[in-house]
Amino acid sequence: MAENKKQPQQKTTAPVKQQHNVKPQAPVTKKPVTVIPVLFAKENYLWMVIGGVIVLLGMLLMSGGKSQDPNTFDPKVVYSFTRITLAPILIIAGLMVEIYAIFRKPKQSNA
Repeated sequence: MAENKKQPQQKTTAPVKQQHNVKPQAPVTKKPVTVIPVLFAKENYLWMVIGGVIVLLGMLLMSGGKSQDPNTFDPKVVYSFTRITLAPILIIAGLMVEIYAIFRKPKQSNA
């Protein structure tokens, strides 16, 4: 009598093709894309330039006061309305324009 022993079934897998004489490829490295973040819109930068010009004008109006003779003091030149009142007002107004330019939200385009 022949004994019928059941042999466990082996799973058949597709044969793996081996590639001979193929150099392994180096991993492809992409150059990192440098994205410059745009912090402000064009209008914001325009307002910043306007504020800077106003501050610069105030500084120019505040400067000066030179007298012809260094031994004499003329309070009308040093303590004039332009240097004591108008120039500081212009500088503060220019700084306020700068603050407005920083916090201003750009208009949304419908593109």
